Amino acid sequence: MEEFLDQFGELLEMPAGSLRAEDELSELEGWNSMAMVGFIAFVDEQFEKTLSPRLFAKCSTVADLARLAGLNA
Repeated sequence: MEEFLDQFGELLEMPAGSLRAEDELSELEGWNSMAMVGFIAFVDEQFEKTLSPRLFAKCSTVADLARLAGLNA
């Protein structure tokens, strides 16, 4: 999970170690439609899993995104 947080934080251009699983997506300054596309590409590349944008509707925290990627958050 720590590696996921570091890589996702990097995608959002956040300082290393500043992202937490319980962080609310709505409060993350860098979380927007472009970041969502980047996250889809990140999960495809790192976890070999294809995500549909509509899956994000049920996500409210970083941990929810980790679960989409297949991690037990």
